[in-house]
Amino acid sequence: MTDPTHVVGITGSLRDESTSRVALARALAAAEDAGATTELVDLRDYDLPVFDADDREAGDAPAVTREVRAADAVILATPMYHGSYSSVLKTALDYCGFDEFEDKTVGLLAVSGGSFPLTALEHLRSVCRALDAWVLPYQAAVPKAGDAVRDGEVVDADLAERVAVLGRRVVQYANIEPDPMTFEGGENVGAGE
Repeated sequence: MTDPTHVVGITGSLRDESTSRVALARALAAAEDAGATTELVDLRDYDLPVFDADDREAGDAPAVTREVRAADAVILATPMYHGSYSSVLKTALDYCGFDEFEDKTVGLLAVSGGSFPLTALEHLRSVCRALDAWVLPYQAAVPKAGDAVRDGEVVDADLAERVAVLGRRVVQYANIEPDPMTFEGGENVGAGE
């Protein structure tokens, strides 16, 4: 018997009433329903200083990278800030690298108070592809989150299902054989390396 797929969800919001965290919890619950084990990495619980390439193990960075390495698939959830993803998620991703993401299935989830958070999803997709992750073509977004999320639940039925599908898809494709390394990944050695 093989071990169940393990999905780690990382929320890129520090707000107590985070709609990103609510949506991510919905996706992780769907992953569990599909037979996976899940872990929510709530970045509020980690001390992650701004990334400094001279100190890659600052604060709780080793704990975050350990969680991501242990995953078969990852869901990244973020609010959209100024047309992109959150700085706390950027910091967490900066501490990670190929050891954490290469050939790993990644699902993307973005939340916004306004319209569809397309650019946040595009930016995350670019970062994950540069790390040679296999990013699901399917992505989920929760626009107008103030109306769609209330009392810790995604109350818009269509959006709740879209987020749940993301959770199921990361389990479905967790063991996909990715294509050979991308050109972008081979060129992504970072400054000073």
